[in-house]
Amino acid sequence: MKKGILIIIAAFLSFTFYSFKAQAQAEDIVGTWKTIDDETGKAKSYVKIYKAKNGFYYGKITKLLDKPQDEKCDKCKGALKDKPIVGMVILLKMKPGDDGLEGGKIMDPANGKFYHCSMKLDKKNPDKLEVRGSLDSWGWAGRTQYWYRLK
Repeated sequence: MKKGILIIIAAFLSFTFYSFKAQAQAEDIVGTWKTIDDETGKAKSYVKIYKAKNGFYYGKITKLLDKPQDEKCDKCKGALKDKPIVGMVILLKMKPGDDGLEGGKIMDPANGKFYHCSMKLDKKNPDKLEVRGSLDSWGWAGRTQYWYRLK
């Protein structure tokens, strides 16, 4: 009986530690990041990642670096069609995961499409963020960009 209680306590403590660790990693991602186009290598925009009151993480474009600030999203569909890109929320409903944030969506204003998204900090450089957008939720069919923290 004592062995069973010890196992339950150990499992609870492991889960609690994992939960705190995942939350801490997610909190480390909060901030403003300079996005880099994975095809051209050029800086594109600044994205502010924040935690909303609902517990999910979101990201919105705060500045364009390669286009006029009043650029509209002509490729977007629905309510986002022809809306200003600056101020647009492009990261949606991200949640803490194993190494960072996962389970949400990212929108590419260049084509107006949404993709599954995961992101994690580089293990050697906490100011470098690996952002993976993919067609599938496992991240197999997609592409990776690296964003850099603004200080």
